[in-house]
Amino acid sequence: MASDLEFRTVPAASGDAADMLAAMVAEMRDLYDGLDLEAPGMPKAGPAELGPPDGVYLVGYRDGAPVCGGGLKRLPDGTCEIKRMYVVPQARRSGLARALLAALEDAARRLGYRIVRLDTGERQPHAIALYEAAGYRRVGNFNNNPAAAFHGEKRLD
Repeated sequence: MASDLEFRTVPAASGDAADMLAAMVAEMRDLYDGLDLEAPGMPKAGPAELGPPDGVYLVGYRDGAPVCGGGLKRLPDGTCEIKRMYVVPQARRSGLARALLAALEDAARRLGYRIVRLDTGERQPHAIALYEAAGYRRVGNFNNNPAAAFHGEKRLD
């Protein structure tokens, strides 16, 4: 259940956040036949982007153990982008991704953002379904991500 989650802001370069980011990057490499999320031409989403003053990285904890994580970064037009959402495999299909998405949207509001964007690839239909169910509407390729098949945007009220 997602109701027993505690979200904490964690520096993306260390500890549980770095572990979540590394696991997400490794999973995408496997899922997308060697895709390197850190390669030139890919949207940047490292510790510098996912930290203060314009970004954040959240880790969700259940019973003291990290079970999910994701970050926000500022885009050049003043909107923000959700990046590197990840739920540990043993905790999937329990509502954690939806809770993480809501926590990231709340963090975006606290940082003063009114529009949030995100993207995902075609091999993640569950993510596309989640984003559409959460109110993200399809938009153009705002971040020039060559690996993304879905680009979404949502107004935060």
